[in-house]
Amino acid sequence: MVSVLAAQRVRAIKTEGGRKNLENQYAIEMLNITKKFPGIIANDNITLQLKKGEIHALLGENGAGKSTLMKAILGLKPPISGTIVFGDGLKPNEIGYLPQQTTLQRDFPASVDEVVISGCLNRCGLRPFYTKKERTIADQNMEKLGIVSLRRRNYRALSGGQQQRVLLARALCATRKLLILDEPVSGLDPSAAADMYATIRKLNREGITILMISHDIAAAAREAKHILHLARHPLFFGTVADYQNSDVGRAFLRAEGSVSA
Repeated sequence: MVSVLAAQRVRAIKTEGGRKNLENQYAIEMLNITKKFPGIIANDNITLQLKKGEIHALLGENGAGKSTLMKAILGLKPPISGTIVFGDGLKPNEIGYLPQQTTLQRDFPASVDEVVISGCLNRCGLRPFYTKKERTIADQNMEKLGIVSLRRRNYRALSGGQQQRVLLARALCATRKLLILDEPVSGLDPSAAADMYATIRKLNREGITILMISHDIAAAAREAKHILHLARHPLFFGTVADYQNSDVGRAFLRAEGSVSA
């Protein structure tokens, strides 16, 4: 049924009315996305709509295909089949991305200022310098994230929460419309995690569409409006309320201890 509906949606998008409908409703629409690697199907026939101006959560265990789907959106690993359509005037190089950090990345030897403004690289093309406008954008995003006082500090000398704010400011330099956040509170203490979620909600209220990749199902159900739960193929896609009342949602939330048996 999903494949039939997705095929109908592709045909609708090709009409002028369909394109206008997409522009008005969705930041991104993914239809029948499949990605394979040798010996494994990473994404199996996935359909997903990111509704403009809302928070969406992408859930799943390790190896469920979350990162592969994210990389398809970013254009880093195109799917072997399916359709990705950008709405809201969005271009693929105008997506802000906050990566899940590795130990090596946490020890990156650069100043906060250098890390943040590197989010403007997609704007530069082949130009080997930043313009005054790009430096202003970096300054504005450091102010928005409350890290102006850190701008001369070495990135690797910061706390985990401070580093995440720096990376979020960098992601904002690339976009005013869509943020993809890969495990945005990973490695943070409860206070820093709560602060990061509050910042995400604030950015969303300002009109930025957010796709948050997480293994924390309870937090995703609390923060997001829509959930896609993957196990290489879609287990569920819909509103948080429907997820909480579904067999899939109740089973996973019960396993986390978020609902009673």
